[in-house]
Amino acid sequence: MPPRRHLNLVDRGRGLAWVQEGIRLREIAARLGCSHSVIVRLRQRFLVTGSVETRPRSGRPRSTTQRQDRNITRQALQTKATTASTIRRRLRVTTNTDINEQTVRNRLHDQTLHARRQLGRILLTPRHMMARLAWSTRHLRWNRQQWAQVLFSDEYRFNLEHDDGRTRVWRRPGERMIPACVR
Repeated sequence: MPPRRHLNLVDRGRGLAWVQEGIRLREIAARLGCSHSVIVRLRQRFLVTGSVETRPRSGRPRSTTQRQDRNITRQALQTKATTASTIRRRLRVTTNTDINEQTVRNRLHDQTLHARRQLGRILLTPRHMMARLAWSTRHLRWNRQQWAQVLFSDEYRFNLEHDDGRTRVWRRPGERMIPACVR
């Protein structure tokens, strides 16, 4: 049995149409990739309420409005190196809304923006490029024994108790190499 999942509005309408056509509930569940109980509850909800819309759910109300969410996203996109605490302070000044820094990060994550380290890239001069090309052509025909004599090392530091001082930028997947995200 597939894992239980919520159906979007289109799939709920499609499932209800199939129910009304007389297709077996298990067959509908297989077509939509959900469990049989989801279709049973969908049919029951339609019989009781006359609609396939989901009912409002209880839970903690959002601390920000959609307009404030757009403001948070805009601030992060305008100045990619801004921090969640800076965005929080600006929002408090402009809209008199006091929210947590984690709420700011959550709103940005909803927009697929994540804080990532800036890509450090050395600007290569034509002289650097020629030297790299010469090195690679010299070593182009090396065999495994020659490369076995070379030691490759990689270093990484871990800070457990304090800020590492690295600048992070808010970016979406695929934006790693855009100039605003490169140091």
